[in-house]
Amino acid sequence: MNATVSIFTEIPETLHESLQNYLETHPDWDQNRVLTAALSLFLLQNGDSDRRAARVYLETLFHHS
Repeated sequence: MNATVSIFTEIPETLHESLQNYLETHPDWDQNRVLTAALSLFLLQNGDSDRRAARVYLETLFHHS
């Protein structure tokens, strides 16, 4: 992943609590990594199978430092 863009969004409090619980038990993940993986997977499943989304998804899962 070369360039990044910051986004600001509101999510339901219960979803945020679930995310925080996940992050507490998975220290190798952070909020940005989770959201990037989730968004890229959503686009893969519901978009036009863009290879760029697939690349971001795989890099997020396997090549994150």
